[in-house]
Amino acid sequence: MGKGAETHETILQEAVALASVAGLEGVTIGTLATHTGLSKSGLFAHFGSKENLQVETLRAATERFVASVVSPALRKPAGIRRVRALFDNWVKWSGSQGRGGCLFVASAVELDDQEGPARDFLVEKQREWFDVIARTAQRAVDAGDFRPDLDCEQFAHDLYSHFLGYHHARRLMRDPKAEPRARAAFEQLLRNAQ
Repeated sequence: MGKGAETHETILQEAVALASVAGLEGVTIGTLATHTGLSKSGLFAHFGSKENLQVETLRAATERFVASVVSPALRKPAGIRRVRALFDNWVKWSGSQGRGGCLFVASAVELDDQEGPARDFLVEKQREWFDVIARTAQRAVDAGDFRPDLDCEQFAHDLYSHFLGYHHARRLMRDPKAEPRARAAFEQLLRNAQ
């Protein structure tokens, strides 16, 4: 990796950390210049616009999410073990996001009523994530771990809803029982799928 690529990656690491606390709107060329010590013109040369910076920030966060949550789970055998790995990795990833929490949850709230490239990118990646969950559930059906008539898209919706509830309870409410409750809800979801 060349110096320019290393600098670009360092900038994006800072942008992801900043966005998880200040939101995507809080990530501007100016605020990022302050946080990185780089010049505004240097940052502009990397991204060209605030919109490109926001999309690249979401792209960097997505790459980290896939590397931490999705890829390790997909290495597990198809079936309930893979579904469990997705959930476990997701909970672990959520807890490792530091002060700002889940950038995707925050961005979804921030961008839901705004048109533009950042929202379009986030919607695309969220659809892909739902598809990963649904396909993982379908593999569990194929493996005989889940019942043959399972609505895998509904399963994906329900699992994601449990995660949002967990995130809300853990981050906003600071409920010390957030994870045990999320795990209990997950186990019930698995029982209902069998």
